[in-house]
Amino acid sequence: MTVETQGDPQQRRAELAASLEAVRGRIDEACAAAGREPGEVRLLAVTKTFPASDAALLSDLGVTDLAENRDQEAAPKAAEVTELRPEAAVRWHMVGRLQRNKAKSVAGWASEVQSVDSQRLAEALAKAVRTAQEAGTRSGPLDVLLQASLDTADDAARRGGCPLDELPQLADVIARSGESLRLRGVMAVAPLGGDPEPAFARLAEAHARVRRDHPDAVELSAGMSGDLEAAVAHGSTCVRVGTALLGGRGLASP
Repeated sequence: MTVETQGDPQQRRAELAASLEAVRGRIDEACAAAGREPGEVRLLAVTKTFPASDAALLSDLGVTDLAENRDQEAAPKAAEVTELRPEAAVRWHMVGRLQRNKAKSVAGWASEVQSVDSQRLAEALAKAVRTAQEAGTRSGPLDVLLQASLDTADDAARRGGCPLDELPQLADVIARSGESLRLRGVMAVAPLGGDPEPAFARLAEAHARVRRDHPDAVELSAGMSGDLEAAVAHGSTCVRVGTALLGGRGLASP
């Protein structure tokens, strides 16, 4: 499903600019409440289900970290944005659950994958990146974040994620991948229907354990439209915002 945002491009740009100002204001206020600098928290715009024209307008507004959750939608959208804004230094991030058979495609368009939750997926991505590097279609490594699960067992089976106590082992696997993958940190989604505060507190502790052995894994990607304040209070360095920035999708969304 793709949301149509046809109409006056200037009006749409104005809508996005107003939403962007509001979201950045929330981030600034959350940082102030947590005693942190606003520059410590990166905004990742989740453009899933929205057209490439919206992604291009966001790049015009200075938002160049864009995220998708399905390879089938992301690959053509990334290519279209490159055509629309060839001068924009857009970095695309994969934030959705990823199947191993999509690794080759994702290695072609993504700068970062935030949803690595198993050794088998890490190995598939490493192989795909090496192949792309050898073919000359990719010049650098793929940044990856470990997706931690804050869910119950039933929800985790559906939404993905690595159990918190298994994150250090998975981090070691990625660290051994050579020049293909670069471990950047940990990502998680708040549990369904629960208080995000204690979940984000557990996530922060798990992230600290990973960083003890992998000090460069500084990213903590947590917080979406409805709970970014709680995430920032617990150390999030990247909030993934869709609905509050682009509008409603008629679907469950960040």
